[in-house]
Amino acid sequence: MITASDNLLVAFSGGSSSRVVLQFVHEMQQRAQKNFDASKDRSLPVFGVGVTFIDESAYHCEIDKAIEDIRSIASNLAPPAKQLHVVPIESVFSLDSLDGKERLKTLEDSVSDATGKEDLLLHLRMLALQKVASENGYNRLVLGLCTSRIACHVITATVKGQGYSLPADIQYVDARWEIPVVLPLRDCLAPELNMLCHLDGSDLLLAGQSKDSGVFKRSLFWYQWLGIIICETIEENPSRECTIVRTAGKLTPFHFNRIPELNDSNVPLATRRRQKRFNLKPSESISSESFCPLCFSPLSKSDLLSLSSCQNYDILDAAACSSCRFQIFPKDPSSMEHFLSVLHFYHNHC
Repeated sequence: MITASDNLLVAFSGGSSSRVVLQFVHEMQQRAQKNFDASKDRSLPVFGVGVTFIDESAYHCEIDKAIEDIRSIASNLAPPAKQLHVVPIESVFSLDSLDGKERLKTLEDSVSDATGKEDLLLHLRMLALQKVASENGYNRLVLGLCTSRIACHVITATVKGQGYSLPADIQYVDARWEIPVVLPLRDCLAPELNMLCHLDGSDLLLAGQSKDSGVFKRSLFWYQWLGIIICETIEENPSRECTIVRTAGKLTPFHFNRIPELNDSNVPLATRRRQKRFNLKPSESISSESFCPLCFSPLSKSDLLSLSSCQNYDILDAAACSSCRFQIFPKDPSSMEHFLSVLHFYHNHC
């Protein structure tokens, strides 16, 4: 998943998963740096590492203290030095903070479904991460999603009827985005990561506490409810998280769930051979060329056929997946008009 020529951007939230994945990448980079310093011809390149934190204060309470702590954590993981990018989530719409917050507020107010608001936040967070990576020259985005989080997602997607696109979200590699996403902690459980942070003496940051009022707080209910269910099943049988993910892993992945082939002559031949060996074969994957314009989930042929016959307000609405149309897209025509105007603004400026 990581080669010597890569420039990685690690998404950091302050939780146990992101703390572990950042430490893991840092130790790999340190070893690469030692090998580089020890080699006579300096022919072993060292991959770059950057850290990004998405500032969601437009949704959450003020997090200035958390940002200071994150700066301290990133600065302590050196050498090699790691650049920290703190980016407000509303920057996906505009470089102007006030204009971006206004457009974000328009989107939030247009969505009436509580779970839809939370899904919208997840989509905007990924767009913000992609924007940071693209604008700063990174070619890999590293997320700290673990088995526990993926198990929650499997149940959520199943309940919401997203079975077709589910395999796209749970693989080690997701290259449907401009900057491929990798999940090195896919096989790690949350209790294991919490214990590792405890033994390492790492303080966990609570940067994601939501506001005390408003619909956004209520939107967390759906995901908290799923978390409670999974926690109860784990108490009965600790292996159920792994069973959920392992069962979902039997679904056929998509063609973009593989690392893009490396044709760069500067990449060592051994690296290219190793990548080719572990990559998916064309016969082991599903091809998909159509994606939801909002969540970027792959669309099945049946979805496209049914959507083509619908009378919708806009082509973005017509091309969206059923989950986004049902939970995120507004039902009221006037709200839909405002919602689509913001989406058009984003798509026209990316």
